[in-house]
Amino acid sequence: MNGGTRAERMRQPMALDVAKAAAEKYGVCVRPFTMEVEDRESFEVRYVAVPCGSTVESVCGPCARKARALRMAQCREGWHLTEEPDLTPRRPSEDETALLTLRADLVAAYRETDGDTDDLREEIASVDAELRQLGVRGRLPSPDAPAARPVKRSTKRRQDAPDLPRRRVEKRTVGREYAGRFRPSMFVTLTLDTYGRVHDDGTPVDPTTYDYRRAARDAVHFASLVDRWWQNLRRVAGWDVQYFATVEPQRRAAPHLHAAFRGSLPHDTIRLVTAATYHQVWWPNHDEPAYDRDHPPVWDARADAFVDPDTRRPLTPWDDAVQAADEPAHVVRFGCQVHSKGILGGTEEAGRHIGYLCKYLTKSIGEVVEQRTDRQRRHADRLADELAVTPCSDRCAVWLLHGVQPRGAGPRTTPGHCKGRAHRRSTLGLPGRRVLVSRKWSGKTLADHRADRKRFVLDALAAVGIEKQEPDTSQLVWHKVRPGDPNVPPRAHQLMHAIAERTRWRAEYDRALLAATGSPPGADVSATPQAA
Repeated sequence: MNGGTRAERMRQPMALDVAKAAAEKYGVCVRPFTMEVEDRESFEVRYVAVPCGSTVESVCGPCARKARALRMAQCREGWHLTEEPDLTPRRPSEDETALLTLRADLVAAYRETDGDTDDLREEIASVDAELRQLGVRGRLPSPDAPAARPVKRSTKRRQDAPDLPRRRVEKRTVGREYAGRFRPSMFVTLTLDTYGRVHDDGTPVDPTTYDYRRAARDAVHFASLVDRWWQNLRRVAGWDVQYFATVEPQRRAAPHLHAAFRGSLPHDTIRLVTAATYHQVWWPNHDEPAYDRDHPPVWDARADAFVDPDTRRPLTPWDDAVQAADEPAHVVRFGCQVHSKGILGGTEEAGRHIGYLCKYLTKSIGEVVEQRTDRQRRHADRLADELAVTPCSDRCAVWLLHGVQPRGAGPRTTPGHCKGRAHRRSTLGLPGRRVLVSRKWSGKTLADHRADRKRFVLDALAAVGIEKQEPDTSQLVWHKVRPGDPNVPPRAHQLMHAIAERTRWRAEYDRALLAATGSPPGADVSATPQAA
């Protein structure tokens, strides 16, 4: 029994807090979730702590730092390629084929039930998660997404946008070589337009004239504008430009883009493409809400639609509302501030820009956008209020407040309450993906890069006689742990076990590193040891 008074004992740290501090020090996930693993051959059941995989350092520092290191390796590998990446498609594995077939059967069964079976939806989501873990690329169609009616719009360029020269896009992703030995690439920063004068801390000089509505809509459609910029750049450049980009908030909370792309272009060309790029949002008009959250539309089971609470007339369906639009509801453009710079591969400058590109990947939006003063908090609150009434997609529940029934609306939809990231106070309208990577950047998926780092460590260990056998997972069945399962080890025990395993792996790798390079243990010769 510990000595001292009760107050002294209460001031002592808890075992779990000590274990978390040690896990942070040794690079072990501090908030793993537990999975039950059953071996179908031996019928052995054990509990495995799986890393949370968070990319936010304030949530889990070790996982966030590993994710950032992996992204930096991905950026470095694809930026200054001198030869075309190998993009030969591989044949789908038996597991992938079986999962895709199972998904098709589940979707067919789900649609036969008119989407009323939650169990089938959960099974489909589980299959999608397994496919993503296997590295299957692309977006799988939603099981209840209706076929959209095509809407014909004019493709004629706006009169207020400059024309762009257009070249035939060659089937190459590598830029030109100059003087027989230089093959520069580019680093570009793009920002959105101004919405009013701001102080040094990013807050408006005059909040009454600051255009919060345009700021909110520009943030919601920023990703579409970026996609259009890359399309225009490729048409002007004349080759299939590949990029690695990150989206970050400025002090004023407007998103901006840092991008590394392979190959080089004149700075005037990049400025011309930026000035000529715009994105028209062909949505129903949503300037003024027709309802509020205190008096919203209601669901009518007989009409199978949302109706006006007073007249009981059904709201306008989404497709009809879009067909009736005769002009864009919003047009988003970049601002005049464009920064571009040529970078040579293998230089200190290239490494510095990769670090700058991934600087904020482990930070939450609230940590990047300072909200220390009352003025900063009022600015963020005002932008969040505007985003709360700005629809984020054709399935957004905010449309119901504007008298339009969005796609997929049903009895469980709550008018004005959308779970999309654009409406969260913690994101302030920034897109869901903070990292944007083109398909032909390095010829590899993120899972491939992760496997490369693991293979590097295994080869280094094998070189000094330490053989690590790859476990056979074909006979393993993974289950979620049931709440209150008494057999699950305490969290502190799981963390200490992971720390011991990590320490052993690190000692083995240091031994391999010393044998291969003569460098002492802990020498910073590669980013790869972080994968050990």
